[in-house]
Amino acid sequence: MGTVASMRTKAKGGCPICGKPVTEAHKPFCSVRCGQIDLGRWLNGTYAIPGEPVAPGESSKSAGEDESES
Repeated sequence: MGTVASMRTKAKGGCPICGKPVTEAHKPFCSVRCGQIDLGRWLNGTYAIPGEPVAPGESSKSAGEDESES
């Protein structure tokens, strides 16, 4: 697994996973394999979108929802 900086460098040259040229059939990756590697990284938490932490047990209700409507 590479660092974020090395992943950005690879993305400029092609596939963000291995750096090979991108194929139209698997865009933005070069192959199904690299797409699956990327998906696995999202699913196991290697990649994450930053946000505010949520306390355990805290509801994920939208901002406009009223708790009395349960």
